[in-house]
Amino acid sequence: MLVMIKGAGDIASGIALRLWRAGINVVMTDLPKPSSIRRTVCFSEAVYRGETKVEEVRARLAANAADALRLLEENILPVIVDPKAESAKELRPDVIVDAILAKENLGTAITDAPGVIGVGPGFTAGTDCHAVVETMRGHTLGRVIWSGSAVPNTGVPGNIGGYTIERVMHSPCAGEFRALRQIGDTVEAGVAAVGGEPLCAKITGTLRGILPEGFYVPRKGFKSADVDPRCRLFHCFTASDKALAVGGGVLEAVLMLTSAVGTARKPEKRGEDYGK
Repeated sequence: MLVMIKGAGDIASGIALRLWRAGINVVMTDLPKPSSIRRTVCFSEAVYRGETKVEEVRARLAANAADALRLLEENILPVIVDPKAESAKELRPDVIVDAILAKENLGTAITDAPGVIGVGPGFTAGTDCHAVVETMRGHTLGRVIWSGSAVPNTGVPGNIGGYTIERVMHSPCAGEFRALRQIGDTVEAGVAAVGGEPLCAKITGTLRGILPEGFYVPRKGFKSADVDPRCRLFHCFTASDKALAVGGGVLEAVLMLTSAVGTARKPEKRGEDYGK
């Protein structure tokens, strides 16, 4: 079985970990300059470094579809710079997972593969994909939705250690990004500069994510860094509970879509129907 994951940020990487550990071949795609901030747990780092590791899984930048297949034979997870996932035409994956998390569908269609899964808001199961996996923290996190959509985006980050919007830093302007601190540092003031303007932490905690040095921030308000108030260094270098929960939902959906037994079962209700 081959699964293509569009996007290689932290949630997409948590999905990849779940699938890879279950023995499923995974190919990931991303932009030429990914904007992931939780870079220690993102396979997108392979785009910048050529090779990276998330927990125990190695990934390497692949030049094309043929190179990706060769890497899979070496038990290395391939990451392709392929914003439009055009390599799917050659790879012909059994399932495509859109984990870009753009909060909208940027072009994924239910006809793109035998199985198509949308992650988070912006997708409707039965219309532009076969299944949707919930990404909103709470009781339905990781649920597989077979009819309908995920909970709409609220614009408010999930609560971690009692903080929501305070733990995420957004750029004060467009411009070149200069990091003053690195992931794992304890911060309580300035962490970076964007276009010469300071980017400061709103709370004290461990810097869990930050844009790569030299990244050009395209606009004011761009998500640029993340502080974890729990101050546990371990959290900076391992996939989050949310990423793994979403990954578990995607794994369930993949098996349901590709198993003759699984597809014979009655699908679950849409996430928001639970408890009614």
